[in-house]
Amino acid sequence: MIFDRKNLNNGQLIEFYKKLLWPRLVEEKMLILLRQGRIGKWFSGIGQEAIAVGSTLAMTADEYILPMHRNLGVFTTRDIPLSRLMAQWQGKASGFTKGRDRSFHFGTQEYKIIGMISHLGPQLALADGIGLADVLSKRKKATLVFTGEGATSEGDFHEALNIAAVWKLPVIFLIENNGYGLSTPISEQYNCKYLVDKAIGYGMEGRRIDGNNLLEVYHTVSEIAANMREKPRPVLLECMTFRMRGHEEASGTKYVPQQLFDIWKEKDPLQNFERYLLSEGVLKPEWIPQMKAEFVTQIETEIEKVFSEPDIIAHVETEVRDMYKQYNIPTFQPSNNKIPKRYIDAISDGLRQSMRKYPNLVIMGQDIAEYGGAFKITQGFVEEFGRGRVRNTPICESGVVGAAMGLAINGYKAVMEMQFADFATVGFNQIINNLAKTHYRWEQAVDVVIRMPAGAGTGAGPFHSQSNEAWFTKTPGLKVVYPAFPDDAKGLLMAAIDDPNPVMYFEHKYLYRSNTGNVPEGDYYVEIGKAKVIQEGSIASIITYGLGVHWAIEYAAKHPDLSVEIIDLRSLQPWDKEVVEASARKTGRVLILTEDTLTSGFGGEIAAHLAEHCFKYLDAPIMRCASLDTAIPMNKALEEQFLAKARLEETMEKLLNY
Repeated sequence: MIFDRKNLNNGQLIEFYKKLLWPRLVEEKMLILLRQGRIGKWFSGIGQEAIAVGSTLAMTADEYILPMHRNLGVFTTRDIPLSRLMAQWQGKASGFTKGRDRSFHFGTQEYKIIGMISHLGPQLALADGIGLADVLSKRKKATLVFTGEGATSEGDFHEALNIAAVWKLPVIFLIENNGYGLSTPISEQYNCKYLVDKAIGYGMEGRRIDGNNLLEVYHTVSEIAANMREKPRPVLLECMTFRMRGHEEASGTKYVPQQLFDIWKEKDPLQNFERYLLSEGVLKPEWIPQMKAEFVTQIETEIEKVFSEPDIIAHVETEVRDMYKQYNIPTFQPSNNKIPKRYIDAISDGLRQSMRKYPNLVIMGQDIAEYGGAFKITQGFVEEFGRGRVRNTPICESGVVGAAMGLAINGYKAVMEMQFADFATVGFNQIINNLAKTHYRWEQAVDVVIRMPAGAGTGAGPFHSQSNEAWFTKTPGLKVVYPAFPDDAKGLLMAAIDDPNPVMYFEHKYLYRSNTGNVPEGDYYVEIGKAKVIQEGSIASIITYGLGVHWAIEYAAKHPDLSVEIIDLRSLQPWDKEVVEASARKTGRVLILTEDTLTSGFGGEIAAHLAEHCFKYLDAPIMRCASLDTAIPMNKALEEQFLAKARLEETMEKLLNY
């Protein structure tokens, strides 16, 4: 192994050696603790530490790094105290996630490290958003994100690299190619000669280096980052290394030929760098045992201190509260000047008002720039706010959701337009496992709104018509709103954008140009979680939201002799249990009307809650009126039959006659 010190002095080389030695000794201690049964699991990075240490040394302390579960050297090189890391690994209250997540699955703004989730690939797109925030703020910074050779098979890898290339983002995509994804060798993972060859397909620079050569890693990343800060663009860096232990210790290494271990043992990054320093006279032989002894003593002290910490005492209130960042709607005086607006124009008004209010707000989506979006909601936005903040995206929902989260991590607000709510399936993992769970895990606000044009009634068929809110109401950490009127459409959108938590904003396409109402000018907020009584009544309650509100109003108008109370939920997560319970107690009969399909729809949650909490006040069974348990057909007659409205009269008659 050939080392080139370049301009590094002896003191720096000694410091580099210490940075490489420390995580190795920590890992060796972890393996002892594992055998002793004092810890439960460990993902070893022994043999590939030079990549984590060398690349981290090359980045400035205020630049973000997004490591993987085998990159202890990133955390230690950023000088995170071992006691804090150990507390995290042991699930102690003093750990970064307070016992809520394992090992390296955490982030910390203090050290500018954003940890992974188990799905591996999603963090790549987060790096895009972080880099975009730096570009928009004109900060000359680079972002470093790690992935393994196995995760390059994921769609998230492709999407993140493509976005970064198209937007010229200052992101270093570092592949740690250690030969195996758990037990799957690279021959079964990809068919190109080198992974770095993929770079040309994205129109970006690619480099391949010896990942076990500490100085080669350091100098390469230093050079790339320095150039990238002045000339933003992404670079794909493949670092060749080898995993000397199992995926995690329990899985073993029997599937790896012994000859590979023999070859790579000779390439050990620590031993080779140590030999180099000794040969150069930079390191004295007698210093090595002294350094190791000092480090071992320090490791023992830090670890035992954490073992002596008390176990967490679980409190339901704390866990439920921390699922979301605490937030209060801003105090404001709504304007008395109200302008008639269509539902679609009220959404556009809320977006425009928010863009003016928050200079750090970025909106992203397919065709939303000059074209104005599929429904023309953002028409004229580029002219007022510029292409930096109104961004067309490639067709890659997962990558764009991840980029939105990256923006939020780096000080921005983001609104992503999902062109149709149906397409959220392609970004589902980012929404459910990244946006929703991050605040609970490590207290990072995720200031992202996803606009969800939803619903049937336009003959658009199975893939452009779903009312799929129940996919998201099930997920703690998300807020879900579904306005039925123009004023609420504006007020809930502005509230969602102001809220630091991730919000799924459902907007019904059928209402875009068919529904008009008076909308206050200027700032206007509707508190998320508050229902509205549309009409007072005494004999039955219809609990609904979205297009269902208009079906209920039509029904009431058709039956003026029936005193029906109509509740518009407006928000589904959280939802207004107090108003709904009060209505159920008042009328004694409840129909829950939803456009979504019947089975496992959100109406079932409301019904279960009322049965549990209001049973003694009811004069009839709670009834649900929902759409058929089929896909949504295109044909007008079939679509009308599918929708809940076709069964509203019949279900209400059944409820009232019980």
